[in-house]
Amino acid sequence: MSILVDESTRIIVQGITGKQGSYHAARMLESNSRVVAGISPGKGGQSVHDIPVYNTIKEAKRNVSIDASMVIVPPAGVFEAALEAINNDIPLVVIITEFVPVHDMIKLKNIASYKEVSLLGPNTIGVISPGKSKIGIMPSYLYSRGSIGIISRSGTLTHEVASNLTFKNIGQSTCVGIGGDPIKGMNFSQVIELFLHDEQTDKVIILGEIGGSDEELLAEYLSNRGFNKEVMAFIAGRSAPPGKKMGHAGAIIARGMGTADSKVSSLSNAGIQVAKDMDELLEFAS
Repeated sequence: MSILVDESTRIIVQGITGKQGSYHAARMLESNSRVVAGISPGKGGQSVHDIPVYNTIKEAKRNVSIDASMVIVPPAGVFEAALEAINNDIPLVVIITEFVPVHDMIKLKNIASYKEVSLLGPNTIGVISPGKSKIGIMPSYLYSRGSIGIISRSGTLTHEVASNLTFKNIGQSTCVGIGGDPIKGMNFSQVIELFLHDEQTDKVIILGEIGGSDEELLAEYLSNRGFNKEVMAFIAGRSAPPGKKMGHAGAIIARGMGTADSKVSSLSNAGIQVAKDMDELLEFAS
């Protein structure tokens, strides 16, 4: 098993005729992903890497079955593209694009929740089940098949941890980037719930960072729920100088939440181990 994506997942790429859409569609094919169609209004009838292109999702659904969509269009077009996917009842929508307007994401998040669609991102590298499939932009060669689940706000940190695990011959079941923006679709709690039910995942690594309250909310969730798998977290930015503006839009500290100390304390109190460095993560995963 794996979560969110596997060999059977039929994927469309919204924005496939763009430079980034075309490039990453090719990389997805190389990763065994079943990319069954691309969507690009006004360019229906074309093909990209032998993938048929349709004007709309509704048109594509007349010809292929669809389980997931990757949205890789400019920020101003994300709302319309993601809404089209949600309204066409695609179970999983992954928004790669960054700088998506916050008010657009608030609306998309609410609509996706109402329609019971899993929304991942924005500003995410996506999701990969190594050796099986991916919906995203991560370099597949850094990842390897195994039993460690990873959930992360940071794409770069995900690459670093996965590549170090791979170098140590420690594979991953699924790696999920929830994105670094303040308003996002799936959160840590929703993704870890999937991992806790996944028979292939033995341990889970949480890669958090300063700012926002995602990690504190995860700690509260697991404290109330309980968990029967080993979980270790790492919080990036613990040495960041106070008052320094960080790169991620979600790196905002407010109302006593979002600091490294607050996150470490909350997670530790919930019974979650918190690593100080990469060596501890590797030892945990071994």
